[in-house]
Amino acid sequence: MIKQISVFLENKSGRLAAVTKVLGLNDIDISALSIADTTDFGILRLIVNKPDMAEKALNENGFTVSITEVIAISIPDKPGGLATALEVLQNESISIEYTYAFVGKREGEALVILRTDNQQKAMEVLKKNNIKVLTEEEVYSL
Repeated sequence: MIKQISVFLENKSGRLAAVTKVLGLNDIDISALSIADTTDFGILRLIVNKPDMAEKALNENGFTVSITEVIAISIPDKPGGLATALEVLQNESISIEYTYAFVGKREGEALVILRTDNQQKAMEVLKKNNIKVLTEEEVYSL
């Protein structure tokens, strides 16, 4: 599993820019991000190359931050690639809490972040069905 940074943001102008500035000033590279928002606030989810340093830097700059473990997978970059991986999880009654795409540098592959209701079982099932689960080292070096 890999570490995902989640940042609670007030839904107002400049907050996302402030997060990315703090990360940039600390030489932290963003590989993936997702924002879920409501009228008043949002949750920014990030995959970065230095998650522990990102958590510390953001906390020191007044942001509310947490770390969550997620799964990063590599699937064929073709129609149906994601469907195959999700079907494997469905067949084992593993629910997806959320998913988002990932910027990668791998020819012919799409990279996806998953959070499920049973992370350990999901990893085992994916691997057993020849879905590539990426390691921390692979993800943080992208």
